[in-house]
Order: sequence, then C-alpha cells, then structure tokens
Amino acid sequence: MSALSDRIKVIPQHFIPHHTLSGAMHWLTRIEATMFKNLFIKTFIRLYNVNMQEAQNPDPRSYKHFNEFFTRALQPNARPLAGGNNAVVSPVDGTVNQLGSIDGRRIFQAKGHHFDVIELLGGSYEFAAPFLGGQFATLYLSPRDYHRIHAPVRGVLHEMVYVPGRLFSVNDATTRLVPGLFARNERLVCLFNTEFGPMALVMVGAIFVSSMETVFEGVITPTREHAIRYWSYEESPHIFYKGQELGRFNMGSTVILLFGKGVEWNPALTAGMPIKMGQLLAQHKP
Repeated sequence: MSALSDRIKVIPQHFIPHHTLSGAMHWLTRIEATMFKNLFIKTFIRLYNVNMQEAQNPDPRSYKHFNEFFTRALQPNARPLAGGNNAVVSPVDGTVNQLGSIDGRRIFQAKGHHFDVIELLGGSYEFAAPFLGGQFATLYLSPRDYHRIHAPVRGVLHEMVYVPGRLFSVNDATTRLVPGLFARNERLVCLFNTEFGPMALVMVGAIFVSSMETVFEGVITPTREHAIRYWSYEESPHIFYKGQELGRFNMGSTVILLFGKGVEWNPALTAGMPIKMGQLLAQHKP
C-alpha cells in the first residue's frame, strides 16, 4: 500500500507545470493584504507548530507578507555553533536525508537510486573532480523549518553556478521514485575553498520553492533565463565565516554538501534524524 501511495503522489508531478505553479506561489506568498497574509501566517503556524519564541520578531502580524515571515531571522543565540577547529556544522535546520561516501561519481539518493556528482554540478568534470570518491550529506528542509542557509565552515567562495531544471517535490516519496532527482531539479551550486579542502554547497529547488537567493547576489530564481549561468569570484572572492548567512529558500527544499576525503560525518547522525543549524555535522580528519 505504501508503494501505491507513493506512486499516486509522484506520477502527477511528471505532467504538472512545475514552474507555472511555483510562479503562482511566488505571487501568493507576497500578497500584502492584511487580512489575507495574517490568516495565511496564523494558519501556517498552527498547522506546522512553528515556534515563534525563537524568532527575532515573534509577532506574526507584523510581517509584511507571508514570505517575510517564512524567511524570518532567529534570535542571535538561538542556534549556537558546535565548537572545535575541525568542526563542520549543519548549514540549515532540517532532516538528514542521507550522508556518507561518494561512490566514485555516484551519490546515494534512496534504495535503488543514485545521482551523478558531475550532473549535479552542472556537467562540469572540473568542478566535480575534487569530490569524486569524497563525502556527501543531503539535508531536507520541511515547511516548518528555519529557511536561512549558513556557512558550515569558514570558506572562500570562488564560483557559483545556476543550473536550470525541473521542480519535482523533494519529499520522501519523490526521492524514492524519481531517478536522479537532485541532479534533475533546478539548483544553485556554490563552490568554496576551505581549510578542509574544497566544498560545494548546493541549494536544490523544488515545487513551490518560489525563489532562491543569496546574500551576495540577491534573488537568483525565479528567472526567465532557463540556461546555465556562471559567476566567478576569483578576482573578488567572498569570505564567509562559520555560521554566517549565505542565502535562503523562499519556501522549503534541500541542501547538499560535498567535501573531499578528509571529512568524517558525525557518527551520532543517521538518515531520518532531525538536525539544527550549528549542530555538529562532521569533523575534518587531517
């Protein structure tokens, strides 16, 4: 029955207009009409049991529109960072979807499915080479989670790539049934040099993820240019410190982290476990 239920949820996604529906969500979440946005926010808080006490602004009625509430900042000390010079912290609140070693160029998605690290990074072997045989973690953000994305380690951003694609849901059912899901969906790839070696942080879009943005380039999606786009920061690199905000999802999705071979995941973490931004995700082993 579970397999049938999954198929009922997933099959329509192959035919619906992903980007049109996400565009409609983009408009809906920015309506400023007081009665509408207050009801939208109030219903969402009740439905997902959102903890407003940890928000920097705990008053739901004071937000300009739903998206401003959805991407709300937290209190300064709400997410303490795991200590230690070798610590890699979670960049987001969410759930550990999968984590482990990259099998050559294959990343485990779900039983029976993998996706290709070269395809994930926009088809560039040059970008993917440092991560072949390395380490990966896939972190899923549900609607109730905090949706800002932070640096897991101190790093220097040297390249960013926007890769167009579909907008399948990234929930458990779709992950189990859609082959190569994370390398098919729209995504934003941020490439860093860190003291632990190269790191890629990939923001994966999904149905109703109406926008992805970064603190250094602003809103990246939605875009009318459905073609690969590159940004190079070699001449003016952006330095980010551990825990510093990188960007945000305007509605929820998934972050994938890639490292080389010198990182070991926190053995206390397993697939399906919740995680908070700043929690120990891995350690670098020189």
